[in-house]
Amino acid sequence: MILWLIGISGAGKTTLGRRLEQHFQEQGRPVYLLDGDEVRSLFDSDLGYSRADREANIKRIILGAYLLDKVGVTGIVCNISPFEHLRELARAKIPGYNEIYLKKDLQRSIENDVKQMYQNNLGKTEIIGKEIGFDEPLHSDLVIPVDEQTVEESFQTILQYLEQK
Repeated sequence: MILWLIGISGAGKTTLGRRLEQHFQEQGRPVYLLDGDEVRSLFDSDLGYSRADREANIKRIILGAYLLDKVGVTGIVCNISPFEHLRELARAKIPGYNEIYLKKDLQRSIENDVKQMYQNNLGKTEIIGKEIGFDEPLHSDLVIPVDEQTVEESFQTILQYLEQK
């Protein structure tokens, strides 16, 4: 099973991904959290943040998630994944794909900016939601309005979704 957490920067993908990882570890299930920044780092940050470079990085992540799914490891992907055509590719290629959209207001993310991603990069690189659009997901398996929920409530929403699967 692959739990692919998508959403703009600041939506809580990594926070929820780490909670899920811990949950599965406590159950004794093999699990791996695959983060977009980790993939960039593995390849010595050879890709930038243009649309083409972002697409190439997401394709690398799709391959990693595919392999995790194939060998029976629960994969948790934490990545903005702004392009619908690549989310559809992942859905088509990964049998255990589950898309969880952490829906967050861009202005709220900019104002909160916990990781200072917006502050450190505005005007320096193309930002998803501003210069590069975030395609509203068409087929998410679960949509969580994270501005309206605590992290714990969002985590419980995901667990409830998993229980129904």
